[in-house]
Amino acid sequence: MTTATAVKTEYEAIIGLETHCQLSTNTKIFSNSSTAFGADPNTNIDPVCMGLPGVLPVLNQKVLEYAVKAGLALNCQIAKYSKFDRKQYFYPDLPKNYQISQYDLPIAEHGWLEVELVDADGNPTRKRIGITRLHMEEDAGKLVHAGSDRLAGSTYSLVDYNRAGVPLVEIVSEPDIRSGQEAAEYAQELRRILRYLGVSDGNMQEGSLRCDVNISVRPVGQKEFGTKVEIKNMNSFNAIQRAIEYEIERQIAAIEAGERIIQETRLWEEGAQRTISMRTKEGSSDYRYFPEPDLAPIEVSDTQLNEWRSQLPELPAQKRHRYENELGLSAYDTRVLTEEVSVAEYFEAAIAAGASPKAAANWITQDIAAYLNKQKLSITEIGLTPANLADVITRIESGKISNAQAKQKLPELLTGLSPEKAFAGQELISDPSVLEPIVEEVIAANPKELEKYRNGNTNLKGFFVGQVLKKTNKRADPKLTNELVEKKLNG
Repeated sequence: MTTATAVKTEYEAIIGLETHCQLSTNTKIFSNSSTAFGADPNTNIDPVCMGLPGVLPVLNQKVLEYAVKAGLALNCQIAKYSKFDRKQYFYPDLPKNYQISQYDLPIAEHGWLEVELVDADGNPTRKRIGITRLHMEEDAGKLVHAGSDRLAGSTYSLVDYNRAGVPLVEIVSEPDIRSGQEAAEYAQELRRILRYLGVSDGNMQEGSLRCDVNISVRPVGQKEFGTKVEIKNMNSFNAIQRAIEYEIERQIAAIEAGERIIQETRLWEEGAQRTISMRTKEGSSDYRYFPEPDLAPIEVSDTQLNEWRSQLPELPAQKRHRYENELGLSAYDTRVLTEEVSVAEYFEAAIAAGASPKAAANWITQDIAAYLNKQKLSITEIGLTPANLADVITRIESGKISNAQAKQKLPELLTGLSPEKAFAGQELISDPSVLEPIVEEVIAANPKELEKYRNGNTNLKGFFVGQVLKKTNKRADPKLTNELVEKKLNG
């Protein structure tokens, strides 16, 4: 008699992200109050963003421009005709008790972006994640809960309306994401694109970029989606990945225990590294959308659309492909070089000044990056210009200085010392007629080591090379020195 072995069910996650990105305009979406971060509470406000009687909103033209450019960069179809809608809900940080947003006719739809995951061996895997829609809306204010980081457990709450009316674009992905790692990379790539465009600073610590995750699980092979759960309160890309990984395990464990997954909104608790229930999820009918009566519909002409399209820069994925295909760089190098537009511009300026691409990439992604991380600086704040980096690389490759000399002088170069001054009087001795007598002198001065070498201790070759370098204050060309020492020792 045989007993059938139970087959363990395999599950897969279905993940989509809703990302709110604050646009880098100087004034709010429908009024002229400042959007500057860090002002005293309730100082960047006005009658429009506070919803006082008798006021009318006027669309900030820069908001439309930035939204369309973001849609184009995400390969979306830009609507020739779109409109604003009122989204009704009550919350203390929403002065009007409704939010002006876009519902059924958003400014952009049906796009995609490419994510790139690099494995431990440096091999890239690329995947397209669909973009369902991108729409414009105004932000709400901010509640500060005393005695707790959320309403539950707080003794009282304060409200700051400075953020009310700050322009946002909400970007909704297709449910194409299958892991926490993919989700984190999607969010990072979205941030890179927006920063390259200059339409958002993407600063998660200041709330300029906020991601909500929708996640469900289902048995592998099942077509129907499972019950969707939303996760909020994630303030870093690592938190996005960890929250998703936790929630996948939580939902699978619940299903296998026979529990029903309910559609709800959950919060990520960073300290406890877990999600907790916040509220049941509202549907679109709960918001009672209707067209915003105080704002005219939006029409984008072909002429205007083509002008904005022509202003788009080369985007991160395009740069990565070009650096790999045209410059022969690795996936790792291209990823580091394109993370920030300022780093990519520095790299390209160094190449334009004559640096070889691989050498420039090595210096920027290794020694310079280590210095920037340690000093907490951006590449625009260092004294080593791209032209001077190219000068250093050219000196190394022409044999005028060694790589070791360059690394030794790097701290001074980074603070602005020119290569001419840094390496004055330190050019390598690469003339055999000059080096050969020095090598002979070193060998003659060390007869015991010479005897040991010729009796089989060939490791002593490094000793003689070191003595030559010491005698020349490290100015002897290392390669030529090695050749001459070996020739004389074996002669």
